[in-house]
Amino acid sequence: MKRLSTNEIRQFWLEYFRDKGHTVVESSSLVPAGDPTLMFTNAGMVQFKDVFTGAERRAYSRAVTSQKCLRVSGKHNDLENVGPSPRHHTFFEMLGNFSFGDYFKRDAIRYAWDLLVNEWGLPLERLWFSVYEDDEEAERLWIETGAAPDRVLRFGKKDNWWAMGDTGPCGPCSEIHFYWGDLAQQTPDGVNKDDEYLEIWNLVFMQYDQKPTGELVPLPAPSVDTGMGLERVASILQGKDNNYDADTFAPIMQRIQQLLEEDDEHRQANLAYYRAIADHSRAVSFLIADGILPGNEGRSYVLRMILRRAARFGKLLGFPGPFLAQIADVVIEQMGGHYTDLPKKRNFILQTITDEEERFHRTLSTGLTLLDELMERLKATGSTVIPGDEAFHLWDTYGFPIDLTNDVAAEAGFTVDETGFRVALAEQKEKSRASALDKGVQDVGLYADLLRNLQSQGIVDSTGVKQRIYENLSELDTTVAAIIRNYAGGDDAMRETISEAQAGEEVEIVLPETPFYVESGGQVSDTGEIYYFPEDVDQPAWTVEIRDTRRRVPGLITHIGKVTSGTVRVGDPALAVIDTERRWDIMRNHTATHVLHAVLRERLGDHVHQAGSLVEPNRLRFDFTHTQPVRDEELAEMERRANALVLDNYPVNIRWTSHARAVEEGAMALFGEKYGDEVRVVSFGEDEGISMELCGGTHVDSTAEIGGFRITSESSVAAGVRRIEVVTGRVAEEITEKRWQLVDEVADLLHAKPDELKNAAQQLLTQNQQLQKEIAQLRQKLAQQNSASLLDKAVKVNDVTVLTTPLDAADVDTLRQMTDWLRDKLGSAVVVVGAVIGDKPQLVAAVTPDLVSRGMHAGNLLREAAKVMGGGGGGRPDMAQAGGKDAAKLEDALATVPTWVKTNLK
Repeated sequence: MKRLSTNEIRQFWLEYFRDKGHTVVESSSLVPAGDPTLMFTNAGMVQFKDVFTGAERRAYSRAVTSQKCLRVSGKHNDLENVGPSPRHHTFFEMLGNFSFGDYFKRDAIRYAWDLLVNEWGLPLERLWFSVYEDDEEAERLWIETGAAPDRVLRFGKKDNWWAMGDTGPCGPCSEIHFYWGDLAQQTPDGVNKDDEYLEIWNLVFMQYDQKPTGELVPLPAPSVDTGMGLERVASILQGKDNNYDADTFAPIMQRIQQLLEEDDEHRQANLAYYRAIADHSRAVSFLIADGILPGNEGRSYVLRMILRRAARFGKLLGFPGPFLAQIADVVIEQMGGHYTDLPKKRNFILQTITDEEERFHRTLSTGLTLLDELMERLKATGSTVIPGDEAFHLWDTYGFPIDLTNDVAAEAGFTVDETGFRVALAEQKEKSRASALDKGVQDVGLYADLLRNLQSQGIVDSTGVKQRIYENLSELDTTVAAIIRNYAGGDDAMRETISEAQAGEEVEIVLPETPFYVESGGQVSDTGEIYYFPEDVDQPAWTVEIRDTRRRVPGLITHIGKVTSGTVRVGDPALAVIDTERRWDIMRNHTATHVLHAVLRERLGDHVHQAGSLVEPNRLRFDFTHTQPVRDEELAEMERRANALVLDNYPVNIRWTSHARAVEEGAMALFGEKYGDEVRVVSFGEDEGISMELCGGTHVDSTAEIGGFRITSESSVAAGVRRIEVVTGRVAEEITEKRWQLVDEVADLLHAKPDELKNAAQQLLTQNQQLQKEIAQLRQKLAQQNSASLLDKAVKVNDVTVLTTPLDAADVDTLRQMTDWLRDKLGSAVVVVGAVIGDKPQLVAAVTPDLVSRGMHAGNLLREAAKVMGGGGGGRPDMAQAGGKDAAKLEDALATVPTWVKTNLK
């Protein structure tokens, strides 16, 4: 066999299929773009899903990729197998070659045989081939290509039918297996059963699109999707019987061992932990590089779970604190040559990992305390079983792992209801998955059928509705191509296509072409009107007020609104008019978003990347990766810098180029967006040196058209993600006017000039502080004068002087001062005074030192007295404070003091 490194195998694969007429396509993000049915990219074909269904067209009909994949949720979930298994992973690379209506089974099988047998030299005596039970064609083609008939086996739907998920492209598949064991022991019965028969390549013959109803709809053209695990084939070509001994993982495993300063015996004894840490370090590195950050929901929850699982295993191995960043650094070094975003984001990836590990170690301490308290409560009831929901609460809320709960429980003689824990965990996983998916996922059949009908009639071409948003059109003459009636508002509305709609009805209007922008990339949709003016008529025959637009399926845009007058019919001429003033406000804010992004990277560092945005007419919201709050002085400096860029009046340049070239030139891509082969680049600055981003939104022609730029807030969104909100243009001007008006009004009140306001306000504050101080002194003197008569209220309890009395005090400080004064006057005494302050009863107690030694304790005394008022408190033996809820019980609380003194006096 040919001996190749993992990097050489990847390169060999891409070049082999490139030479066979395939276009090399870059790996897409681990976050599927525009696909609400998946949490993570779990196969190479995910980025081509719309191509397989016919909803999207590419400039090529053959493609080859090395795709980043993650399988930790939904149907394809390998997490629990990672560590114990020598071949399962959370993160892995899938090598794939694809045909979109080009070649089918014959060429797919021919390429597979040629690469494995002729190029890489895999021994035929170790190869087995499986086909779907009804796929006679695939069986025949394998035999014609060179496979022995007894090595081509048929299996049912469980083993040889492939589907990406519950819905989407699917079809029969043919798998290639490699036998690792003793040649004399191999048998057909072991295929798809025994671990020694390793599946290395799956050829999926895409023939159907599975609908939510279970219906299998034939795809427009039969296609091919193949997938080979890079890690698995590397182990074969390098002669290793498990993936973790191949060069894919070996340096990572060695680094773990070096940091622990342990020998091979320790590694072998804890092999599952070593493997899991090595695997998880790759997963967390790539997830963070793709814009996911640790959190409590959706994809962020999955990242946190994987990272903390690795941290937990590290703790069991003996790491005393954070260590994963040092392991991830090896991952970045190993894989950064092909995935160049890893070294670019190295510092941010490592810092994010360390921050999360530190949080985990803090939560471990909290979790141990809570677990001890839980076991004490259970022990008091006679139970020795920790309920599953309680164990899950510790994991879900505090990140306390179930295996650690088991260990601690066993040491204390407890067991854990693991079944209940797994039930709660499964419910949380489903909630987590649902939170990341579009809850408005709908059956798009109605829209897909409508699009096909419009295309068959020639009303729209093969690309669908033409969106003319880059021509600065405020209105467009067109026709009504279709009407959809909505029986209720929102995404859950019942819908049907109709030929006409009357005033008052909720509808979606389809036009062959439109000037309306459809929400994308954070920019909200345009609003406006669609109406029809017959000739020689002053009033429109009908009007539809448009409040939103949606791209229901690729190629079909609908204008959502309400018929406000007349009756609109399919085929009517129409004038589509956008709200241009609103569009201008949105354009200002969108270009300002690019300005803000550039300034953030200038001032805070290249680790800053957009993590989300919202571009509305009245504001922009920008989420970005950064681990620390942005200081006020930094915000002020960035606002000044942004306004300087606005005043510099840089032209906003827009051009189209290939995606590969744009990325090579340094263009920034938006997280979570799906890009085609041709992309739109928006830039400004000399030689595009200040900002260059891939963007499909609408923009002003120059930075000066943004107008004013004002930062209104900065806050935290999640761990490692900050948010800044900005207003521009008219809104910024309105805010400035209001603030100037406020300055003038305050200046009038203080009888000062605007530029003297700070000094005037400082003088006012100083005067107020002095007056407050004088008032407090006067109150104290008055209280002392009034309190002289209170000394006569002191009573003797045995031989101890006890004084209890309510006072008329404005604050607790006055109570304390009065207590001190009365205690000093009495010499040796227990003094308790009370007052109702702000509708709440308050008590202060003081005990002289000689009585502290005789058992008097001010804190214990007030703890009991406050119970009468429905409150609590405490403090030192010589001074204490307490509060309550029931002001009417103040005197009753004071009345308990003599009894307490008598009971506790030594």
